[in-house]
Amino acid sequence: MAARTESSTCPIRHLLVVRLSAMGDVIHTLPAVAALREAFPETTIGWAVEERWAELLRTRSARPGGALSPRRPLVDRVHTFNLRAWRRSLLSRRTWGQIRNSISDLRAENYEVAVDFQGAIRSALVARWSGAPTIYGFAQPRENAASLFYTRQVQAQGTHIIEQNLSLASAVARRGLSLPVVAFPQDEIVEYNCQRTLDALGGKDYLILNPGAGWGAKQWPAERYGQVAQLLLETAGLKSLINFGPGEEDVARAAEAASGGAAVATSGSLSELIAFTRRARLVIGGDTGPLHLGAALRIPVVGIFGPTNPARNGPFGARSIVLRNPLSPTTHARRQEADEAMLEISPEDVIQAALKLLKDSGG
Repeated sequence: MAARTESSTCPIRHLLVVRLSAMGDVIHTLPAVAALREAFPETTIGWAVEERWAELLRTRSARPGGALSPRRPLVDRVHTFNLRAWRRSLLSRRTWGQIRNSISDLRAENYEVAVDFQGAIRSALVARWSGAPTIYGFAQPRENAASLFYTRQVQAQGTHIIEQNLSLASAVARRGLSLPVVAFPQDEIVEYNCQRTLDALGGKDYLILNPGAGWGAKQWPAERYGQVAQLLLETAGLKSLINFGPGEEDVARAAEAASGGAAVATSGSLSELIAFTRRARLVIGGDTGPLHLGAALRIPVVGIFGPTNPARNGPFGARSIVLRNPLSPTTHARRQEADEAMLEISPEDVIQAALKLLKDSGG
């Protein structure tokens, strides 16, 4: 039997999106997939993602597949992979059993088209494992060897990564697509508990600070976030929530201590972070997933950037002010040493940007 492929006269029936990680990158892929959803409303769309980021696509209480709902609003099926854990125990029989189960689960959907938005060897392999006869990817992927797995290579268009992802989606749809509003998963119990927590903190108006970063050169000093929290409480009457993830406890404690009681450190699930961010007046942070979550939810954001290029990776679609010293080198090298030029950005610079956005938004 001949392999099934998409055509201009036969809509794609089963389409797989591959964007495994990380948080900000998954968020930057959501608009392109939302555009594909609008282009192919009857198509079954699946998404292969690292397990720890799956809550960006479905709540913990949602089933991996089935009819769309507020708990899984965008894709029909979420396939989770735990590649990080598998790499640590590749010789384990249990690991190979999990890998076989994940591949079997993926292939059972009979995907006709897979789209690799990540451009890494591991993501291209997942696309190949799906069994889809047609695999789309960028002509210049992040890892050159990934292109060996693609049957359709697409030249990226646009400056921002969200625009580039949309150009890949447009190639799949064979027509120009526009960027729709993205719906994030929503769990009524999480939303209720979030509101109770905010009520206990004594008010609804607050901002979110995110002092953590993927690597040291992207990180603005934690103590300065605390100073920002203190000054914004004095000037705008806003308390701050300091968001932190695994391994960022020390950074969060340092920011909290420097705030003089103006900020409270908090950590939770991604569903909880989404719920808190929806209600925030402002998000302040570096080039990190939580900052991009704020922008995707149309919350005003102040971005504090160092070595990464905000033209490509900056806040997109929301009111924003990006602070970046022009002397910062543009590089994705994961240097742990501080970016000296980034350190020239002062708490006062951040305060001025925050107050401007609050004023523009009616606060």
